[in-house]
Amino acid sequence: MTQRKTDLLATEIQHLDIKDCSTAELVEAMQHTAFQARNLSRAAHIYTQMLNDKDCSIILCLAGSLISAGMKKIIVDMIENNMIDAIVSTGANIVDQDFFEGLGFKHYRGSPQLNDVELQELAIDRIYDTLINEDELRICDDTICQIADTLPPKPHSSREFIYEMGKYLDKHGKNKDSIVLRAYQKNIPIFVPAFSDCSAGFGLVMHQVRHPEQHVSIDSVKDFRELTQLKIEAKETGLLMLGGGVPKNFAQDIVVAAELLGQEAPLHKYAVQITVADERDGALSGSTLREACSWGKVSVVHEQMVFCEVTIAFPLIAHYAYKKSDWRHRQGRTYNTLFGTK
Repeated sequence: MTQRKTDLLATEIQHLDIKDCSTAELVEAMQHTAFQARNLSRAAHIYTQMLNDKDCSIILCLAGSLISAGMKKIIVDMIENNMIDAIVSTGANIVDQDFFEGLGFKHYRGSPQLNDVELQELAIDRIYDTLINEDELRICDDTICQIADTLPPKPHSSREFIYEMGKYLDKHGKNKDSIVLRAYQKNIPIFVPAFSDCSAGFGLVMHQVRHPEQHVSIDSVKDFRELTQLKIEAKETGLLMLGGGVPKNFAQDIVVAAELLGQEAPLHKYAVQITVADERDGALSGSTLREACSWGKVSVVHEQMVFCEVTIAFPLIAHYAYKKSDWRHRQGRTYNTLFGTK
């Protein structure tokens, strides 16, 4: 046997023993296995590296319907314990789901086999195996309209508007376990670059129809500029991306945007993406982090793709990082104050 062959065949697969470890220990043990289990374990280790790097600011990216799927409390705890410093998300997660629950409403377990015609007649919306009361969602839409009515009639970034949503929940909310509320209270910015693609869009349409001459609008370019400003301020950054889509591309692009402004902006030092998307069709959600390196966005030293459904992989990675307790030494960044928010 050649030395090269010996080297390649040096590390044995170690079989998991579910009788002899906690969940965190299970993730630790996965590094000695194969396929996506090993990738998940490496992703968990990279995330703990982000937490241990005192110069690294962590950006959490959310795509898909994660809050309705029961992931909210994990993210609230991450905010509470300084495990993330900014959020870039789809509108559904932040408005239709988290803000919706902050108002006191709930999501319910359902089934993909339910009769969707019957659900429509009952004013029940389905997200795969999760159900929402459409009547309550209309209240969420109207609340967004009410918030817009109180703001100066001018373009706002989504971050500015979501800050006002947090302020509303702080006064009128009925569920304190809210990402929007806790981010507001800890001055953590939330960006939703496609803000109208959710209940916020319905609410803002109503607002603009009521106020055709003087109204609030959402400036997505201002979002881009503000997040780029955050990157310039932070310098070293790490991405924890749940799914792909607009949040993924938006967060990665700020490196290039900063450089175009003539500012020092190193590649994202760390990056983890959890996705089930396929890279072969050239679509963004499945494009690898190594591909992003070719665009000058992400370093390939500490990067890991995990091809797994988010509601399986994310709780394991977050639980592992929490149990390792490296977050205890981190200070909150309060990046909302960077934009003049007090």
